[in-house]
Amino acid sequence: MEVEPCLGMEKPTFLIEYPARFAALARRKPGHPEVAERFELYILGMELANAFSELTDPQEQRQRFIEDEQARRAAGKTAYPSPEKFLTELATMPEAAGIALGIERLVMLLTDAASIDEVVAFTPEML
Repeated sequence: MEVEPCLGMEKPTFLIEYPARFAALARRKPGHPEVAERFELYILGMELANAFSELTDPQEQRQRFIEDEQARRAAGKTAYPSPEKFLTELATMPEAAGIALGIERLVMLLTDAASIDEVVAFTPEML
């Protein structure tokens, strides 16, 4: 059985303090570098929102990309080129954080829709 469909079934559930290695673009939590400043909100087994504080340290981000690339190669997956332009611009980025709220998912919850296709203006197949 998967965990995600069971999250937030009785009340809204926030998953917090993700392991930093699973939060590729999120800043590490001060005083607790093993976790990232990241959370997800689940309601009735559905991820409704996720959020994180942006990692703006280009050296740390480069190291994470290197580690991810090593893991990809060890797994026999296709290599990705290093995102040098992103890493260069990252040095000028101010501290930031954001949250992505799935409006269609919220409408699904409010209307008791069984599928996201019931609440979107158009499905990917219609494009």
